[in-house]
Amino acid sequence: MGVAFVSMSRTTDVVAKDRSQGRNQLRVGRLVKAHGLKGALKLELYTDNPEGRFTPGAVFTLQVPEASPWHGKDITVREYRVMNGNSVVFFEDVDDRTAAESLVRAILWIDQDDDEVEENAWFDHQLVGLDVVRDDVVVGRVVRVDHFPAQDLLIVKSGEQEIMVPFVEAIVPTVDVAAGRVIVTPPAGLFEELPEPSEVDAQGPTETDDASEQH
Repeated sequence: MGVAFVSMSRTTDVVAKDRSQGRNQLRVGRLVKAHGLKGALKLELYTDNPEGRFTPGAVFTLQVPEASPWHGKDITVREYRVMNGNSVVFFEDVDDRTAAESLVRAILWIDQDDDEVEENAWFDHQLVGLDVVRDDVVVGRVVRVDHFPAQDLLIVKSGEQEIMVPFVEAIVPTVDVAAGRVIVTPPAGLFEELPEPSEVDAQGPTETDDASEQH
């Protein structure tokens, strides 16, 4: 899925809302570690099509802290490889390990046309406003999507609360834009407060407990 997951992993290919000058952009990777001495960086992929995205000459917008020397800059791919099972990318003007280390943790975004859709990927504006359904009951509505390096979050308005729902397949198994809804299977306590231990004790033994004691 997109904006929070691509290829149904929910922590991958994320389609972001307008991040730069009104452009729709797609998050396709995060730079996780310098590799070797010649400027290479290991990639955490947020796309099902790395060979198609990381072609020589491809230009990415960098998401980095404001204090980074790379803030506000784009970066161009020189070469993409798979080395020992790891995705590795080389960029123009990044020629040594020191330069590569200055890019660690940067997130890579690429321009995407509105009519270009990767499998299981959505734009933020497609998700905002969707009903959130649990057990066939509407429990809230998506009001925004927050993007973080580890994963993306659907921010769901439920009553007077805003609930942060990890956009991962285990919790958001279905996104149906046409039907105007996302289906969630949240863990206990995500959409309601769990009872305090004292409250559970106060309820007394269950029927199952009684039956066990009779044996």
